Amino acid sequence: MTAWTPDELSRIGLTTELEIASRRADGSLRPYVTIWVVRAGEDLYVRSAYGYDNPWFQRALRSGEGRIRASGVERDVTFDTPEPAIAGRVSDAYHAKYDRHGPGIVGTVVSPEAARSTLRLVPR
Repeated sequence: MTAWTPDELSRIGLTTELEIASRRADGSLRPYVTIWVVRAGEDLYVRSAYGYDNPWFQRALRSGEGRIRASGVERDVTFDTPEPAIAGRVSDAYHAKYDRHGPGIVGTVVSPEAARSTLRLVPR
């Protein structure tokens, strides 16, 4: 398994938004979707602000892989469903990074429904 470089972790972890695209069955990329991203330890996480049934999230789950780009970094990734125990750390990272946007907005990524739609981005 490939790991994030320290530079990639720093650049992506500090950026406000990330573009994410899942792969179709034929290997082509779907259109990119812009979302928030957080770093927790040596890992990067994304969540669906509009819930588990959000189309981009469901496509990512089915595909299991895609591509991300942010802050000059572009990498193929695997979408991994993390253990539920990480949910609190990921929510804390979202609060630390995005609370400045107000509770109504940050609440969309720290709710129980959003926590259920957490993906760990694993570089390939």
